[in-house]
Amino acid sequence: MAKKLKIVSIASEVAPFSKTGGLADVTRSLPKALRRLGHEVIVITPMYGLIIDKKKYDIKLLYKNIKVYFNSKDALRVNYYRGYLMAGLPVYFIEVKKYFSQRKKLYRSAHENARFLVFDVAALKLISLLKFEADIVHCHDWQTGLIPFYLKTDFRYSKTLRHAKTVFTIHNLVFQFGKNWWEVPATKKDYGRKRLPHLDDPEIEYINFIKRAILSADVINTVSEQYREEIMTKNFGQDLHRILKNRKDRLFGIVNGIDYNAYNPLNDENLYKNYDYGTVRRKKLNKEYLQKLLKLPQDQEIPMISLTSRVTFQKGFELIINDLLSPLLKMDIQVVIMGDGDKKYINSLKKFHSKYPKKIVWLPFKSNQKLETLIYAAADIFLLPSHHEPCGINQLIAMRYGCIPVVRKIGGLFDTVTNYNPRTNFGTGFSFTRFDVFAVYGSIIRALETHRHRRIWRELMVRAMRESNSWEIPAKKYISLFRKAIRTKNGKK
Repeated sequence: MAKKLKIVSIASEVAPFSKTGGLADVTRSLPKALRRLGHEVIVITPMYGLIIDKKKYDIKLLYKNIKVYFNSKDALRVNYYRGYLMAGLPVYFIEVKKYFSQRKKLYRSAHENARFLVFDVAALKLISLLKFEADIVHCHDWQTGLIPFYLKTDFRYSKTLRHAKTVFTIHNLVFQFGKNWWEVPATKKDYGRKRLPHLDDPEIEYINFIKRAILSADVINTVSEQYREEIMTKNFGQDLHRILKNRKDRLFGIVNGIDYNAYNPLNDENLYKNYDYGTVRRKKLNKEYLQKLLKLPQDQEIPMISLTSRVTFQKGFELIINDLLSPLLKMDIQVVIMGDGDKKYINSLKKFHSKYPKKIVWLPFKSNQKLETLIYAAADIFLLPSHHEPCGINQLIAMRYGCIPVVRKIGGLFDTVTNYNPRTNFGTGFSFTRFDVFAVYGSIIRALETHRHRRIWRELMVRAMRESNSWEIPAKKYISLFRKAIRTKNGKK
């Protein structure tokens, strides 16, 4: 019988405690799936003092005023708290008030690198305090990128961590550290080998966390097989394609899943009328309810298109705003958009709403989170014409609710949505290749034409709802990857 693993999952956000996007969903659901497989898992994340409600989540102080050294000069006092994601799955919170308790936003301070360097070292210190002799330290995205580097350098003689193997997951390579990497002058670029600066040294803000993680981690993975291939090319490698190609023998892809307990139209309390693939006709009642809620004309048959993602260039909003919405809103459809993001796009969406108040609505995600699954349950089509998309989980949630995706064949969207073929009546959505308005518009028209044929559309919804996108299969793949990391470090690759 295979040995049960001891796993530490470290991330800058974990739902439901803190969340800006899909990362928080992954770092909540994957540890749960690993725990259900019988492995011992702990989660570590920052204590955002103005965001996380300690009373609501029954989070208790565990260690107080622990002095943590970051180098020969810098030391800070750290508090550690503990809560639970589920029975037997503790979440530990790192409180350093100077860095994590002075803002109502998770990111975008002027000192992002210093903040997460402090977090990374404090996380490693916590593992030692707990005497948790981890087999795997699983690091998620750039904010945790110094952990593999530290385990090869300053912490290499730690009694607790000396056998730990690191797996670094790239959720989005665009974000490499606390600045836009492409704006850094050549003379300031971090080549990943020199010692880290002191906390008050301005040079710290140029340290490339992801580059150091790629160079130091025992295994690297991305959140889809297709994205793994893409980031080794110049077009998608974000200037790191060469070092990724050099380590391709340790670079893998595993498609994300979704928590089928958290996302289930049969018992989702946020829906007006629950349903499953056997009672999918009830889905229209959710549309009628949402239309009334948003002051849209109530019509069960009018096609409703939804977009529930960050309102950014990455998600295709340059195309949506500049080229797509004007012709689309001249049609007999309704569009519901929910998401936070770039102000220039959001201001444009507000103008579209003023011009077409009976056809388009934009909702900020932060104040309307409970409406997210109701939108999937109400809408017929989910649109995501991404410029690049490491994985994406919105399309997976949409399919779970019988909301048919229209997506670009890129990254995880390529891996998770099968283009519908009317001749064979096979597929789970509508996809296109080129990043231009004609390709997007053509796929939406194909979807709308198919929607007119009720029986065919119902079969398409049922097929999408029956797709297996739960975390069970990816979690097993992660366990295989963790075991590969253990063998690789031991020289038995």
